[in-house]
Amino acid sequence: MGLLLLAGILTGGAYVLASLGRSASLPANLVPLLLVILGLLAAAHVATRRLAPEADPLLLPIAGLLNGVGYVFVARLQPDLAGPQSLWTAIGVGAFVATLLFVRRSRDLERYRYTFALAGLGLLLMPLLPVLGQEINGSRLWVRFGAVNFQPGELAKIVLCVFFASYIVEKQPLLSAGTRRIAGMWVPDVKYLGPIMLAWGFSLVIMFWERDLGSSLLFFALFITMLWVATDRTVYLALGGMMFAAGSLLAFRTFSHVQTRVDTWLNPWPVADSGGYQIIQAAFAFAAGGFAGTNLSQGSPQRIPAVATDFTFAAIGEELGLLGTAAVLVAFLLLVGSGLRIAMRADSAFEKLLATGLTAIIGLQSFIILGGVTRLIPLTGITLPFVSYGGSSLISNYILLALLLRISHDQSSRAAAEAVAQDQTRLAAA
Repeated sequence: MGLLLLAGILTGGAYVLASLGRSASLPANLVPLLLVILGLLAAAHVATRRLAPEADPLLLPIAGLLNGVGYVFVARLQPDLAGPQSLWTAIGVGAFVATLLFVRRSRDLERYRYTFALAGLGLLLMPLLPVLGQEINGSRLWVRFGAVNFQPGELAKIVLCVFFASYIVEKQPLLSAGTRRIAGMWVPDVKYLGPIMLAWGFSLVIMFWERDLGSSLLFFALFITMLWVATDRTVYLALGGMMFAAGSLLAFRTFSHVQTRVDTWLNPWPVADSGGYQIIQAAFAFAAGGFAGTNLSQGSPQRIPAVATDFTFAAIGEELGLLGTAAVLVAFLLLVGSGLRIAMRADSAFEKLLATGLTAIIGLQSFIILGGVTRLIPLTGITLPFVSYGGSSLISNYILLALLLRISHDQSSRAAAEAVAQDQTRLAAA
């Protein structure tokens, strides 16, 4: 509760500073905003204490802090998006509570592996439907229901993660066994490589038909990571890297927008009139921020196109400087570290692998977008978890967070019960 209160105070303070920097006056909606922020955090806290009291205490406060900082920058950069972002945050917290309420035991998810597989593939391919699917900014990732645009791939990554964990645990002995030696490594039989080929095929579908490099990389990297963790076979990392490189090369030679992304990554200046403008302005934003930043609302990150969605980190770099960006990175490292700690402590193979996969989603997605904004890798259009504007992303990330807390609670409860049983046994023996 103390950490959540601190997250709410920091968010409110940042909102005040942003308003003072813009108009030299306190925002009129400061008190209602603080009440809403603290109310949402309190609702999530109460739900966690009632439904998963033994869960890791760090995950929710860190997510709340990242969400609050993201909201401040969205409201500062595009005030018309502040209302929708607050609504999506409330819905995300509601999804968080609902997940804890309906998923009472994480092990129960393992029984519905093929239901999750069908649901995940349906969500993944839904944007390709002729009526519902929508193409925005060159990528066909969206589905329109009335006036609401939704990105089903955000939920698909969680649903497919559950399926991957269940399937890999079931087939782990076969996937770990090596039957032939190639280039110094024991390689499993070809017939057991079918899941990799299937995952590779669907990643190519996302890349070719939905034209989304980020999601394609995320889904395939997620599967390969979980497969490597479960089997401890480096050959899967090497094979997955080669397969994704082959698919990327094919996409580069086939689609002009992929070539533009790569050219922009290598040298954005010759293409400054098209795709390179964002990257160049982001570089200027980081340079202007320096060590401590220009202060909230004292910079000009609004010059960057799509700054509230793809380039929020660049806006943080300009106005909060190296200190602010380092703080955001540390927050994500704490999220990933807490998730991996939950995975290491889990005594069930399914829970261990599921926690690893859910944590990998946050880590991989953060790396992909942060690497793109800083030109470490080619830019892809995915969101920074909990920070960027986007309802689909917020809802799915809060569901992911609830699943991690459920796994943590189940493991801690079982450990406490075993400790009590052992104490009773020793007392009876004495």
